[in-house]
Amino acid sequence: MFTVTVDEREYKIEFENDNTNKGKINNNDFLLDVVSPQFGIYHLIKDNQSYNIEVITSDFKKKEFSILINGEQYTVKVQDETDVLLHEMGFDAAFDTLESEIKAPMPGLVLNIIAKEGDNIKKGDPLVVLEAMKMENTLKSPRDGVIKTVKCTIKQVVEKGAILLEFE
Repeated sequence: MFTVTVDEREYKIEFENDNTNKGKINNNDFLLDVVSPQFGIYHLIKDNQSYNIEVITSDFKKKEFSILINGEQYTVKVQDETDVLLHEMGFDAAFDTLESEIKAPMPGLVLNIIAKEGDNIKKGDPLVVLEAMKMENTLKSPRDGVIKTVKCTIKQVVEKGAILLEFE
């Protein structure tokens, strides 16, 4: 089961047998027809309604996305059962404070480095802009801290898991 929050509205989604086109949303059955002509762009049909969806920004670490649906922008946060349980137990905040490195969540091209060595950073501050599959992804700080080392350069191609920045 997944908990999906769309602009403050929460939905419980269960997929049927790992089929992401069929399942239940808030205990109501759904069946989707989805076509993706390219990464980040989707055409979806649900209940004879057509939706054009485009992912504008994505923060895979936080599982947060900014999307356009038929021209209207929404903020989406996705949590699985483990995320929900960790949050309820208060452990998610503890994990955030342990981050000492910012790693590339996917292979891509470094478009911009916003943070500099020695900068005082607050949780949520933008650090690096990474382009992956024609989408710009702004990597944000998971915690307050000081940037110790910048390990990447603009226009550098990085692999998934590459260390981009280090905190003191």
